[in-house]
Amino acid sequence: MRTMRLAAAATVVVASAALSGCGPAPWAMSTPTPSEPVKTSAPPVVVAPPVENDLSSGSTQRDLTAGAVKVAVNYWSDLRMDRWTPNAVKPVSLSLVTTITPNDGQKVYLQKATMLAVPASAEETFDALEPQVDQASVKNGYLVLKPYSYSQTFNVGQVPADATYVTLQFTYDFLVQTKPKADEYAKQTATDTVTVAIAQQAASGSND
Repeated sequence: MRTMRLAAAATVVVASAALSGCGPAPWAMSTPTPSEPVKTSAPPVVVAPPVENDLSSGSTQRDLTAGAVKVAVNYWSDLRMDRWTPNAVKPVSLSLVTTITPNDGQKVYLQKATMLAVPASAEETFDALEPQVDQASVKNGYLVLKPYSYSQTFNVGQVPADATYVTLQFTYDFLVQTKPKADEYAKQTATDTVTVAIAQQAASGSND
């Protein structure tokens, strides 16, 4: 009987040793932490800058200088900005008046007004359109000394379909009396630039 108990005890010891040699119990093992997904940043969204438009509010006013002559010019268009499409005839009107310092009674005349339209996009500058010129048909030019003013309308013709804006380059040539009632004059020139956005063509292909 004693022999059977010893055999049973030996069996228990062997079983325990077998269990201890199998490593930690499954319930004692820690659950592995899942790896976090790699974060990738999305490429930045490139937004095209808005097209400059000096006539977006309907008109713009500029103060220019030509020697002793100060020139105040107003620009506007009777055509709505959403109709400034590439194929449309796009009118630009202007009105100017001058003052001179010191004002000793001499006159200021406008000999010539010129507009050069240069269409362009963010990627390309296209060929300039034919310049438009208003050459005075009277001696010395048009009297433009305040309160007398000058008004004119130029037209921007067809521009390339890819153009997104047009730069209008204005040149004003003045004759200024050297002194009151004198028949001697000094020539002075003022320049200005106005940028106007070109509207996209309608899907229907309308040209207005």
